Amino acid sequence: MSSAVQATRAHRARKVIATANAKATRGWFARFSSTASSWVGSKWAFSGAILIVLVWGVTGPLFHYSDTWQLVINTGTTIVTFLMVFLIQNTQNRDAQAINLKLDELIHSISGANNQMMDIENLSDDELKVLHDRYEKIRAECVKRTKGTKR
Repeated sequence: MSSAVQATRAHRARKVIATANAKATRGWFARFSSTASSWVGSKWAFSGAILIVLVWGVTGPLFHYSDTWQLVINTGTTIVTFLMVFLIQNTQNRDAQAINLKLDELIHSISGANNQMMDIENLSDDELKVLHDRYEKIRAECVKRTKGTKR
């Protein structure tokens, strides 16, 4: 690929990114879920959760291990788990989309690459299986060639 073509592509990419940044970007939920996921995944949040469980366990004798005492931890963990699923899923979706866009850019920038691969996340399971089988055969041929050259 010529350097002029590469320069044009780089210029276009910078314009697209600048336009996206100029729109001031992410909504409140995206910012919230990203921040919350980062915090919840920290060692401090884990330490806090351990502390809560320890305090709950230590108070067992005080409350005579009652049904209410057990219900407190069960309800609390259920609510937290339920809410975390949505936050983590939002973060995962954003990460997956960003990775797909990066891979699309790499595919687009390589002249010999198959540009049809840029949209494979929209294929059916059967179509993905056919592609998987095709690339599995290619991988097996590469392994066979590599073993043949090591003799």
